[in-house]
Amino acid sequence: MDIEDRTTPPGGIGTPPSPLSVEQAEAALVEHYPRLVRLAFITLAPALGRHRRVLAAHGIVQRALPARRTRKSTDIPGRRTAPASPPGGPAGAAYVTLRARVLRDAMAYGRRPGWWPKRGPGPERLRHPLPAVWGLRVFPAAGGADELALEQALSGADAATRAALALRRAEGLDERATAVLLAEAGATEPALAVRTAERLGRQALGEPPVDEDGRETPHPLLSGEFDPCFVHTRPTDLLRRRHRTRAAGAVVVVAAVAAAALPLVLRGADPSPERVAATGTVNASISQRILDPGHLVRAGRDEWADTSRVDFTVWPARGDRLDDTALLGRALQVWASPAREVRITSTPGTGTEPPTRPPRLLYAGDVDGTAVVLLNDGDRTVRYAESADAKAAPALDFVRTDDADVVTGAALVVTREGPGSRFLLAPWIDETTTRDLLRPNLPGKDLDVRADGVTAPVPRPGASGTCDSWPALQLRSSELIVEKHAFLLTDLGDLAPVHLTYTPPPGSGAPARQPREATSATALQSWAHTACHLPSMRGAGVRAVNNWVYAQQTLPEAAGRADWVCTRADTWRGPGRVLVQLQLPGAAPTALGVPVATATDTASCSRFGQHVVAGAAWRAPKSGDWYLLAAGSRKVTRIQASGGVKAAGSGPFLAVRAPKGVKAELRARMADGSELAGLH
Repeated sequence: MDIEDRTTPPGGIGTPPSPLSVEQAEAALVEHYPRLVRLAFITLAPALGRHRRVLAAHGIVQRALPARRTRKSTDIPGRRTAPASPPGGPAGAAYVTLRARVLRDAMAYGRRPGWWPKRGPGPERLRHPLPAVWGLRVFPAAGGADELALEQALSGADAATRAALALRRAEGLDERATAVLLAEAGATEPALAVRTAERLGRQALGEPPVDEDGRETPHPLLSGEFDPCFVHTRPTDLLRRRHRTRAAGAVVVVAAVAAAALPLVLRGADPSPERVAATGTVNASISQRILDPGHLVRAGRDEWADTSRVDFTVWPARGDRLDDTALLGRALQVWASPAREVRITSTPGTGTEPPTRPPRLLYAGDVDGTAVVLLNDGDRTVRYAESADAKAAPALDFVRTDDADVVTGAALVVTREGPGSRFLLAPWIDETTTRDLLRPNLPGKDLDVRADGVTAPVPRPGASGTCDSWPALQLRSSELIVEKHAFLLTDLGDLAPVHLTYTPPPGSGAPARQPREATSATALQSWAHTACHLPSMRGAGVRAVNNWVYAQQTLPEAAGRADWVCTRADTWRGPGRVLVQLQLPGAAPTALGVPVATATDTASCSRFGQHVVAGAAWRAPKSGDWYLLAAGSRKVTRIQASGGVKAAGSGPFLAVRAPKGVKAELRARMADGSELAGLH
């Protein structure tokens, strides 16, 4: 048996296709099986979950081997415009043929063909039943922070974009060959998919990662997180499986009784739409359904371990009052129609309107003498609290939590009693400690966590009215999600704690790509100079705060090196605010950085505003002379001062003598010729 290759062999453009035997195709499949499965795995939608995605990728590759001679066994005709084999890659036409078939099937996976009858309003997905695994869940090894960021970015992309990124980074194809392959696999806009993939990769990873010698390291798509041939296993929900087995007999009995009673029910039913519309029972039933505790959405206990969407949607319901329908009903009723005495708080930009669909139950239980219910409707998390003695009015707190991730969806405040707060932790948190940001050299202390995920009390930052300490949570994610991933959260008065990150200065080892976790010694030292600036951000709906050391300036008169730090607070609703501070050498380890500029509702110091320049007055400790200092980010090529001081200097720094208290306007010229106004 032969199959005909309709791809361009590596010998050149437009070379006539030559027939390939099934034996050659089989040999190519066996030799390059891991590579083909990786391509299918990356192209498939992460929404399938890791278990189904692994099995689907293997199934697609295993079915790529044709069983008979066909002139249409690979792709759409006309593929003779660009080389389809990457330099240094497998030169065999059999591999190129198989790759095209795998790509086509992975992009079309789950899509209903035109001839398939549609039933109901939603799409019917077609999936092959093999291969199958019973009693076990399989998933690839967890990667690092880069792999996690890339996986989350892929989850929001379409199949053509995911395929383009796989072909460019895992297969090593150029843009032209990638676009050709995508077109033949059915992509309607292949060139757009290639451009989108490039932009997605840059946004998720920034600059290409390099090692200590400056050499580019392998792309994260080549890591174990995207290798479905090397998998871990774990059992399915054993308790649920046992309950299903025991319930099988009961289902048969109920079905028999229902079949016997059905004629009696139908005899008295009136299904006419006129009657339904006239009585309005449909609208009433929808309202009752939303307020019915029995319709609260509850995630499975281990659902978080088999999904690419790691956020509040996979939190299992926990607490000792999950079956207390009276408590749950009160929480829903108060949310839908709060009485005048109910205490309601919400972060800026967060609505307090009733839910439009049954919300998700995250927690229901007693904590420190307070009954607490935590609910989530997709965009907001709501906390209902009532005292056990019913002496105090109930409280209802709202916070936006849309687009949460493995870090910003890792904890919620359950109670604030006295000087401490208790948190409910996400199910993927494996290790919990606390640390004082003002004592960066001290190790973290273990924090007790109850079986239902509620922590022991954690001191609230600034509860004493002073800033002599700043407690923070240091959490570590399960290796089922991401390897060796620890991060910091702190309480700024909202239900959702704030994620603290750090971006190192340019030129210190690997290039700065994106904010990273603030758990290194250098990051902790930077936050020791910044923590006491955080109270100004309380109650503002802050999602994350990043400390970016955007420049390091050598001071005049050999006074040492100062760090220019842009501290950016991003909110859940979108707008951000920045504080530029000058951290001077020789200061105490916890000395507060000197604030020199602020801005609100700005993109500065974010990935959408990567350039910044600011200035400050500084007095030299030796001579006592005053200077105007200014520093810009690394693409600043010239800084000019006007107003009270007229001066200019090449490069990203400026230092000139100036009278005490003088005001100056700063402008910077960028490497591309554009200009940037200084923050003040």
